[in-house]
Amino acid sequence: MIRLYDNPFSPFTRKVRLVLAHKGIEFERIDALAKHAHDALVRVNPRAEVPVLDDDGFVVVESACIVAYLEDRFPIPAVYPSGARARAVARALERLCDTVFDSIVHDVSIWTWPTHRREDAPPAGLLDAGRRDLSEIAERFDSALGESDFFCGSAPCVADFALFPHLSSLKPLGVLLDEQRHARLLAWNRRMRELPIVRADLESVKRMAFERFATGRHPYEATKIVWRGDRLEWLFANGLHDWWAEELRSGRAVVPSWRGGASRPRG
Repeated sequence: MIRLYDNPFSPFTRKVRLVLAHKGIEFERIDALAKHAHDALVRVNPRAEVPVLDDDGFVVVESACIVAYLEDRFPIPAVYPSGARARAVARALERLCDTVFDSIVHDVSIWTWPTHRREDAPPAGLLDAGRRDLSEIAERFDSALGESDFFCGSAPCVADFALFPHLSSLKPLGVLLDEQRHARLLAWNRRMRELPIVRADLESVKRMAFERFATGRHPYEATKIVWRGDRLEWLFANGLHDWWAEELRSGRAVVPSWRGGASRPRG
């Protein structure tokens, strides 16, 4: 049995779960970002990041590597298109989701997602920069669609499964796609939501949100934010170095460490 160390709300684990569902692969889920599961997560990934896939003792970390492994292990139905150039395009779009799109969504969501409990206000300019850049990146995806139903043609591929979890998080962030600038992407979003595996994903996220937060109990680390390279890169590109340095000094910002879990400077 495949075991997936995941989190109901992580776009990276949602991507992997969509691929598993697309391929019809049964798996066991562990909400590894819950505080009680932290030690188990560190044992399979010292950086304490999800997703992690355990296939009968063979461990694969990082969502793109997991998808590639699943494609080799269970090639039908495929999530990569045929042809070297088409596959390169699909991987490039996946990486754009995993790096640029994720970075902005993460940095903006700190003050909106229920997994965080921030009582302070966002630094000046952050939300405006996020909305601006997300709209521009959405235009790139709109253009990449062309006249196709999905990014690789007539059927969804890894690029579709990578983008949808991020795109579905925009409305709660106050980011709305424009009917003129993003017409093809909006039509794509509607097509994706008609897929049974996507509907199931959305229902799962809603159900898990209710189960995790309706009781008032909070199963996750709610005050410290784990930062990594891509997310810091976007933050610094928008001139927010001093804000993040204060986050680090105060202990609210931590960085992944291969020594196990997340760490921050001492003293």
